[in-house]
Amino acid sequence: MKPYRVLLYYNYTPIPNPEAYREIHHLYCLENNLLGRIIVAPEGLNGTVSGLAEDCERYMQWLENDPIFVGSNFDFKVEAHEKHAFAKLHVRVKEEIVNSDLPVNPRVKTGKHLEPAAFKEMLKNDPDVVLVDMRSNYEHAVGKFKGAITFDMETLRELPEHVQEIEHLKDKKIITYCTGGIKCEKASAYLLERGFENVYQLHGGIIKYGLEEGGEDFEGKCYVFDNRVTTEVNQINPKVISKCYICDTDCDKMVNCANPTCNEHVPICADCLVKMEGACSEECKSHPRKRPYNPDGYYSKQSDNYTPEFGFKSRQKTEVDYSNFRLEV
Repeated sequence: MKPYRVLLYYNYTPIPNPEAYREIHHLYCLENNLLGRIIVAPEGLNGTVSGLAEDCERYMQWLENDPIFVGSNFDFKVEAHEKHAFAKLHVRVKEEIVNSDLPVNPRVKTGKHLEPAAFKEMLKNDPDVVLVDMRSNYEHAVGKFKGAITFDMETLRELPEHVQEIEHLKDKKIITYCTGGIKCEKASAYLLERGFENVYQLHGGIIKYGLEEGGEDFEGKCYVFDNRVTTEVNQINPKVISKCYICDTDCDKMVNCANPTCNEHVPICADCLVKMEGACSEECKSHPRKRPYNPDGYYSKQSDNYTPEFGFKSRQKTEVDYSNFRLEV
């Protein structure tokens, strides 16, 4: 039995004082040995964290019992892992819990949620269904649903530039999907704003579909934002769809280039990783800033202005009122 857990979650519930909540949330994670990336925003909370099973269970209970979130649904996606999936802990305050700049509010209007079983059933039996991937190009390059439409976009901010690519499908049933469901809350809402009428979203995303339905027809691996880089999803009919960036052989080993000035997300096979010392090109291999070879292909970002206790030094420190927050479960 793997002793650690990796949690993926989000919650579109307004947080009245994001700065204060960031501080108490970060303190809780530090005291409970949790690592990961958590975003706090006025519109809600988004996180991926790892820790021992008992620490993660306590953390989920703490969130669900917090007065801010009582009555809402976190819908945690929980994967077993042999160790921490992160090297650090970051809890940041941002304007949005997923970068989009889309003029929508998923608490007001969003696509119809499809649980994994209903999603699988609709795909098998409804000829009018069209799957649309709302992730970035480097994510769907290593894995996507069979037959899904993908966009060549770096972030969700670029979605308005690509909607015309599916305008001719407005009479179809559109199902959006992403890693854990968070992007689809806004992406599906945006499609509704643009005149699409039958818009659905895979609730809980690719990860939940893999956990509950075995991941059938998800081809390749799912890109994740921790030091695993990718995770297995399909236990039924797996297929490798990506090729090594260097030698063009079939490969689903997704890595970051060892050159930090490049840091490209690409598939590189084990042989090429060794030969290129983790770099994606000869130029990157000889770059003076190239990081030491890491066979995992993952390199933590350096945050020079960040400390666990105070966040980013560049942010003006504000007086924090802790009276409405608590650490106990």
